[in-house]
Amino acid sequence: MADFYFKTEKLSVGYNGKPLIKDINIELKRGEILTLIGPNGAGKSTILKSISSHLKTIAGTVMIDKAMLSSMSYKEISTKMAVVLTERMKPELMTCRDVVASGRYPYTGRLGFLTEEDNKIVDNAMEMTNSSEIANRDFTAISDGQRQRIMLARAICQQPEIIILDEPTSFLDIKHKLELLDILRKMAKENDIVVILSLHEIDLAQKISDNIMCVKGEYIVKYGSPEEIFVGDSIKELYDIQKGEYNIFFGSVELPRPEGEAKTFVIAGNGSGINTFRDLQKMRIPFYCGILGENDIDYQLSKSLAKETVSEKAFAIFGEEAYEKALNLLKKCNKVICTCKEFGAVNAINQKLLDSAKSLGLDIEYR
Repeated sequence: MADFYFKTEKLSVGYNGKPLIKDINIELKRGEILTLIGPNGAGKSTILKSISSHLKTIAGTVMIDKAMLSSMSYKEISTKMAVVLTERMKPELMTCRDVVASGRYPYTGRLGFLTEEDNKIVDNAMEMTNSSEIANRDFTAISDGQRQRIMLARAICQQPEIIILDEPTSFLDIKHKLELLDILRKMAKENDIVVILSLHEIDLAQKISDNIMCVKGEYIVKYGSPEEIFVGDSIKELYDIQKGEYNIFFGSVELPRPEGEAKTFVIAGNGSGINTFRDLQKMRIPFYCGILGENDIDYQLSKSLAKETVSEKAFAIFGEEAYEKALNLLKKCNKVICTCKEFGAVNAINQKLLDSAKSLGLDIEYR
């Protein structure tokens, strides 16, 4: 039987005694990262507030190391768990270092004096979050991104066994998003810390998480590893995407494919067609594409953006049947864009397709 450090059983959360989400079952070992994803207003923040005692639970249990959260004192919780929520702190006359140092208060005496060891922990936390250079600045005068890094440093100062963060990357540029998530990943794996967070960037959730919880409606839609979550149209359905889609292979959101009758055919392969597909999409030019192996990176994007993609099974030599299908589409077009620089044994029939385009007198552009 797995030894879970953090666990919820049949947890219901909500407000004023009315459940918003029911039957939340979480099981996490030390060193694991759980990310909550889902549309705005789905209840991700409510779950995080409930499992961190910032909001009273309605039913079910929350356990840390087999101890009931409801039976733990504030001090016990604060030495086990650090929380970074979206609500902004507004401390008066406090420097950034003062705010970070407040993370040591669960360990200090009644007067709150920091020892030499406490000060060393504060300095290390600020260095870890790349915030040492703003240590002496007024906390209320720094940017949103800097504030987020300071709050993470404060949480690190608590030396928690669990860290809970609500949308920690919201105000960060891409550089600092990656730095923050890298810090969390290292903390989880090197210090055996459980990390539970919510993210809007589902591509980053796919990359950082050991487990993902899909939150939508009254119940948890799905819970599992990224490999179990990011399959088929699961993300499209979770966010009710009507126009465009989330490309699971690329980890990217794609705008809707161009509408209308396609008069352009793209002969691509080996990643050579990606920029062309995106250019055509931006110009709202519908297109056909082929012939592509289903293991080709071009295929993964073409099936999102092209009106129709002619394909062959992975690693199969492109055959006559696929050629005939592509040729029929080609005959509907007046332009061919060829992004292939060369043809090999597997896709040799694409050379035949290109020759057919020449015979038909189509406008051919090489990229």
